[in-house]
Amino acid sequence: MRKIFARRAIAEGREQAAVTLTIEDGRFTEVRESSEPTGADFVLNDGILVPGLIDLQVNGYHGVDFSHADGAGWQRIARRLPETGVTAFAAAFVTAPVPALAEALRRCGKAMSAPSYTTQARLLGAHLEGPFLSPAHPGAHDASSFCDPEPGHIRSLLDAAPPGTLAVITLAPERPHALTAIERLASAGVLVSIGHTAANAEETRAAVDAGARMVTHLYNAQRPFHHRDPGVIGQALVDDRVSISLVLDGHHISSQAAAMAFGMAGERLVLVTDAVAAAGIAPGRYRLGSRSIQAEKGRPPTLANGAFAGSTLRMDHALANAVHLGLPLLDAVAATTSRPADLLARPDLGRIEVGAHADLVWLNDGLATKATWVGGEPAFATPAHPSLQGGAA
Repeated sequence: MRKIFARRAIAEGREQAAVTLTIEDGRFTEVRESSEPTGADFVLNDGILVPGLIDLQVNGYHGVDFSHADGAGWQRIARRLPETGVTAFAAAFVTAPVPALAEALRRCGKAMSAPSYTTQARLLGAHLEGPFLSPAHPGAHDASSFCDPEPGHIRSLLDAAPPGTLAVITLAPERPHALTAIERLASAGVLVSIGHTAANAEETRAAVDAGARMVTHLYNAQRPFHHRDPGVIGQALVDDRVSISLVLDGHHISSQAAAMAFGMAGERLVLVTDAVAAAGIAPGRYRLGSRSIQAEKGRPPTLANGAFAGSTLRMDHALANAVHLGLPLLDAVAATTSRPADLLARPDLGRIEVGAHADLVWLNDGLATKATWVGGEPAFATPAHPSLQGGAA
C-alpha cells in the first residue's frame, strides 16, 4: 500500500484541496479529503497533482521513430515519455504501403505483450495515420502510398495483430469504400478519426453517421473553412457526436483558431502532440516514416519543401498552452486525460478515482512536469526530487 498527499489536486473530476490518495496493487483504493499528510509516503506541498496524461498521437520521441524502431527503441520512447507527464500513449505510424503497416501492427502487438515496467508509459495500441488519405492534403505523408480503404485492406490490418492493437485510424472519408470501412473498423472497436481530407460537410456528417468519432489535428491538412462551404472544420465544430484533436504548439494553429475550437467544442476537445523523433532531443535531421525531416529550434520539424512534419511538442506544454490561451484548467486536464481515455473505452485510465490505475503527474505552478507515477510507482522526477521516497517534497 502507498499513500500520496497533495495540497492541490484534480481528483474525481473536480479541483480539490488537500487530498490523500491510497494506492494498492497499482490502483486507487481511496480518494479522501484530508488537511494533514499523516502517514503519507509522498507529500506534495506545491503545484498540482493530476491524472497521468494520455497522448493519442506519438510518432516518435528522443531520436526514435516508431516506423523504424526495434524493441529497444519502443522501450526508449516509453521510458522517456513520463518526463513529459505522459503515462499512456498510442504509437502513431504515418502512411506506408498496407503490408508495411500490417507489419507495424504486428510489431506493436508484440510490444504490447512484452513485459511492462512501472518506469515507462503504457502502450495503448497503434494509431495509423494513413494510408487512406487525400492527395489534396498530404501534409508530410508520402502520397505515392495513398490508396482506398477497400475491404481487403481493412481485413489485412485488422487481422495483422491481436484485437485492440489497432486503437486509432485516421482516414479521408471521401475516398471510395470509406463509409463501409468506417463501419467495419468502428464495429471492431477502433477509434476512427477524420483527417488529411478534402471532405465537405455532408461527407463529414456521413462519416460520423457511419461511426467516426474524432477529427485529427483540426484545421491542419483539411479542406479550409468557408462560410458557404464549411467542410470538415465547420461540421466538426458543430457536431456534438465528434471529438476534435488539436496540436497546440504555437505554430500549427493560431490563438484565434484555438479560441474558436475552445468556444464551440470545448467539452469535445482532445490535445495531442503529433510528436516525432526530433522531440525531446537536439535539433537535426530525423526520419518520419519514409521521409527525411529537419528540426530546428523554435519551429516544428519540416520536409524539404517547408511542410510541417509533426511537432516537438510535449504534452505537459500542450496543457499549459491551452490554459494560457484561455481554456479552464479543469477542461485542459480533461482534454489530456479522461477524454482520450474515454475515446479508447478505457475508464480505468485518465482519472483519479477509486478503481482506476494510479497513473499521476505532479505539475508545478507553470504546469510543467515535476514527477510522474505509473501504477503508483515513481516513473520520473526532476533533479530537485530525484527519488520522492517519502517525506515532504
